[in-house]
Amino acid sequence: MSPAEDLMPEQRTNDEPLVLVVEDEVLIRIAAADHLRSCGFRVAEAGNAVEAQELILSGLKVDVVFSDITMPGQIDGIALAQWLHENAPGVPVVLTSGVTSSLDAAREVCKNIGAYAPKPYDYDAIVGQMRAVLAAGRS
Repeated sequence: MSPAEDLMPEQRTNDEPLVLVVEDEVLIRIAAADHLRSCGFRVAEAGNAVEAQELILSGLKVDVVFSDITMPGQIDGIALAQWLHENAPGVPVVLTSGVTSSLDAAREVCKNIGAYAPKPYDYDAIVGQMRAVLAAGRS
């Protein structure tokens, strides 16, 4: 069973937002996902941008994506945000990175897509950003 199988659209039963956490560092991904769950979000996880794209293309309907910028492979978090903007319009993205130059690039992308946060991040600040981009999407 894939990590998102129990979150497919026909099986979603509550109104809590679904966050897709995209992070290649397993311990960081688990910590972020656990905190988001403890704050009332439903969470799906992907280890890289390609996995995230596969989940979206398979029909997973996410409300917000929380993604690291720097990940292995040909698609980084910024390219994922741009892909989502084209292929899943309306899904906001919160990007994160520990690399200052990556955050500078994210600022430009996120003007129209969502938000960004430096690492190490404050989990409660991330939750606040997610709630803000979700609220902005509803208005």
